[in-house]
Amino acid sequence: MTTPAIRGISSMATRPLLAELTAAHTAATGQAVAIESVGGVDAAKRVQAGEAFDVVVLASDAIDKLIAAGHLVAGSKTDLVHSGVAMAVPAGAQLPDLSNEAAVRAAVLAAPSLSYSTGPSGVALAALFERWGIATEIKPRLITPPPGVPVGSLVARGEVALGFQQLSELIHVEGITIVGPLPDDIQITTTFSAAIGVQASQPDAAAALLAYLHSDASAPAKQRQGMTPA
Repeated sequence: MTTPAIRGISSMATRPLLAELTAAHTAATGQAVAIESVGGVDAAKRVQAGEAFDVVVLASDAIDKLIAAGHLVAGSKTDLVHSGVAMAVPAGAQLPDLSNEAAVRAAVLAAPSLSYSTGPSGVALAALFERWGIATEIKPRLITPPPGVPVGSLVARGEVALGFQQLSELIHVEGITIVGPLPDDIQITTTFSAAIGVQASQPDAAAALLAYLHSDASAPAKQRQGMTPA
C-alpha cells in the first residue's frame, strides 16, 4: 500500500530549498512530500481558516502566532534557516554603491522605481525607510508586487529599477544582477521555521521530515540556496 504524501504549505522564500530537500528525503525514505509554496500571508490565512496540513513552513514569528492560536502543534516548532536580504538591479544596469548604510539610502533615493517583498523582510525595510525619513518621498515610486510574484521577476522585466528581496529568492532569477547583501548594520535576517499542523494526518512522518530538514545533512543545500542553517 502506498503511503500518502506528506502535505505541506510554505512561503515562496523557501520554495527552492524545500524542493531540493524534500526530494532528497523522498529518495532516502520513500516518503512522498507535497509542499505548496504561496505568499506567506496567504499561507498563514489558509492555516488560520482551518485547512489541514501536515507541515507548515513560514517565518518564525508567523509560526509562533499559529501555534498560539492553536493551529499548529505546540512543541513541534523547528527552526530551519536564516535568510538575509539582498539588492538587485536589471542585468546590465549600473550597480549602485552598497558599501554602507548611507550609500544604500542614497541608492534608494536615486532609484526611479523600487520594490520589496510584502513578507517579513519588506515590513522591516518599510520601517527602515521610515527611520531614514524617506518613506513619504519614495512612496510614489514604490511598486508593490502582487501576492506570490517575486520582486526579482519585476526587476528582470525592467518594471523595477531597484529590488530588495531575500537572497534565496533572487539567486535563481535570470535577467537581474544581484548587487549584494545589505550591509551588516542594516541587514534584515528572517528565520524560517516549520511546525506540524494540529490536523496532520501523518504527524509521525511529518516529525521525521522536520528532523531531516533541521539535520546537518541538510546544511549544504541551505548554503546553495543562499541561506544559513538555523
